[in-house]
Amino acid sequence: MNVDDMSLWEKSEAYLEYLGFITAMNEEVKGKPSRGTYEKSANVDVVINILNKLDDWTTEIPPIEQPQRFGNKAFRTWYEKLKNDAGDMLMDSMDPKFHQAIAEFKYYLIESFGNSTRIDYGTGHEMSFCMFLCCMFKVGAFVASDKAAVVCYIFSRYLAVVRRLQTVYKMEPAGSRGVWALDDFQFVPFIWGSSQLIGHPRIMPSMFIQEDVMNTYSDDFMFIACIKFISQVKFGPFAEHSNQLWNISGVQSWEKINTGLIRMYKAEVLGQFPVIQHVLFGSLLRFKMAEIRSEFPNRPSPVQTLSSSESLERVASDSGQ
Repeated sequence: MNVDDMSLWEKSEAYLEYLGFITAMNEEVKGKPSRGTYEKSANVDVVINILNKLDDWTTEIPPIEQPQRFGNKAFRTWYEKLKNDAGDMLMDSMDPKFHQAIAEFKYYLIESFGNSTRIDYGTGHEMSFCMFLCCMFKVGAFVASDKAAVVCYIFSRYLAVVRRLQTVYKMEPAGSRGVWALDDFQFVPFIWGSSQLIGHPRIMPSMFIQEDVMNTYSDDFMFIACIKFISQVKFGPFAEHSNQLWNISGVQSWEKINTGLIRMYKAEVLGQFPVIQHVLFGSLLRFKMAEIRSEFPNRPSPVQTLSSSESLERVASDSGQ
């Protein structure tokens, strides 16, 4: 893929299926806390058990002593184990009727945890995990009633795993724009997390940077968990190290924040060639002009991608800060 293919990407089956997945999950978790009780099929537990095993590997493969501060080379050992074992873990845990599809979508799982050469992690890796989840729905391994559990149980567990990888192996943020980025590593949990907070009777947008809110609600709402993690790993005034989030805290409602973040995601992630050039395409997510409707009911029509400055301005358009 080259930069001239970006216009085709935004009209492709893969783009529309993926964006449809993001928006469908976003709608599903509206007002739902992560620790709620949701219906789940056996394959939800399969993926959670795999994530638990990956987390165990982080304990079993400690960082090594090395001269440089960032990018601990022990991550390469962790990643090599993932490459070798991912397919077998899925094959051993899932019904044989899915085995042919596993041969393709296992690569999305493998690409979900960072780059072993650069020892970095970013929104492209996060997108790969979301594509893995999307493919699980497409092949029928997840069913419609799993939607809330996939976000609240699986994706929340994934975030815990990658945050531990980031801290233990001192991973670099892939492609971060520093203070001008929403976050060094993640984006989707801000979207789905803001949807979880829509209609909350107490937590207003202006409150998410308060320490008591972080300590009380981080286990229930992904957005708050993101803010808490940032506050633990960064130092100094929040408005300085996370200026874009500080601006968003001035928006009047979670609905407006959620809508704005989806627009920003299209611009900051889906509209960026350095991210999309690494996307894997195959028979499940196809890089060809869309001719069919997505199975996800909330799939939008083809859209124009806003520029970064436009999307950021619109998210914070109601902010007084």
